Amino acid sequence: MKTVAVIDYGMGNLHSVAKAVESLAKDVDVKVTCDATTILQADRIIFPGVGAIRDCMAEIRRLGIDDILREAVRNKPVLAICVGMQALMEQSEENGLVECLGLVKGRVRHFGSRTDVEYTDSDGHRLKVPHMGWNCVEQTSPHVLWQGIPDNSRFYFVHSYYVEPDPRVSVTGVTEYGVRFSSALSQGNIFAVQFHPEKSQHSGLQLLGNFLKWEGE
Repeated sequence: MKTVAVIDYGMGNLHSVAKAVESLAKDVDVKVTCDATTILQADRIIFPGVGAIRDCMAEIRRLGIDDILREAVRNKPVLAICVGMQALMEQSEENGLVECLGLVKGRVRHFGSRTDVEYTDSDGHRLKVPHMGWNCVEQTSPHVLWQGIPDNSRFYFVHSYYVEPDPRVSVTGVTEYGVRFSSALSQGNIFAVQFHPEKSQHSGLQLLGNFLKWEGE
């Protein structure tokens, strides 16, 4: 039986993610846990997150999740979701400036922080923050996790910050919301998404199902 560890550091839609994964296959044992041994023995890891990055990073470090993830990404597939994706970066503008995990080069920016961009929709109305609801994801590079998902499919988002990865990072999906931001990226055994696949109906479940089959880099 395959095992999937959903990392529990007190910040995330853990049980929603777990239930979505459990619904996809009978031969999958999903464990919501912060235990290092359980996480490192799992076949695959999901790293979710919601809330303020300062609080998330404080708990991640207190529980030693930072060291666990650094070890895990060497040899097993990891799916990061929402703030989990942001936590992988080097730093975030949120809460003044927060140092993140640095597993992926780049930073996290706030919608509205760029003075050279008008954050408005096609009718000239100022966009609301957080970016909340359904939006399209353009697949900018092929990946196993996109299998069976049409390009520009809609996924569910809830976030006020977005990642701005280093140009050398492989961006696999982008979304428009005032700015064209990276909504999916891949690096080695990591696949990270800003949207919530567990809330994204068919396309989201397809992505989670693809993750269960993905063997990583």
